[in-house]
Amino acid sequence: MRAVIDACVLYPTVLREIVLGVARAGLIEPLWSDRLLEEWARTAARHGGAVDEALARGDIAALALAFPKARLPADPGLEARLWLPDSGDIHVLATAITGQAEAIITLNLRDFPARELMGQGVRALHPDATLHDLWLAHPDRVAPVVGRVHAKAEQVSGTSLDKRALLKRARLPRLAKALG
Repeated sequence: MRAVIDACVLYPTVLREIVLGVARAGLIEPLWSDRLLEEWARTAARHGGAVDEALARGDIAALALAFPKARLPADPGLEARLWLPDSGDIHVLATAITGQAEAIITLNLRDFPARELMGQGVRALHPDATLHDLWLAHPDRVAPVVGRVHAKAEQVSGTSLDKRALLKRARLPRLAKALG
């Protein structure tokens, strides 16, 4: 599945690591624009200061190497012809159209009404539903990704973390129930 990964999925860390881990497993072909990546870095700075921003920018550089075909150029002409309830999200839809994506993976489904996306051949999908569906189809590829992210979260925190609770905090309740 070719999918634009919205900035709200790229930040926070656990959600991003699971989605990108599933992409590394070959189940999602991720797409993004410079603007989406910049939104991620600015959000990291707003929530965690200069250190989190620097970490985000380092992760962005690593993603360029891991997914060299994911970054798409802006198309101001296309953006000018599109409409969404939040004009700040038009660039996300334009990226999806430019990249011939099937979907936009976002936590903000209400910002991407189906009637506006249908004409462009794009769907807005919540990461929980997407990951749960991918787990149902490919449990042998999704479960290890979640296991690695869980282990890394425990290592970083220096404490034992309940996997189900970690996934719920990452706004993945269906996946948490399935893998809990």
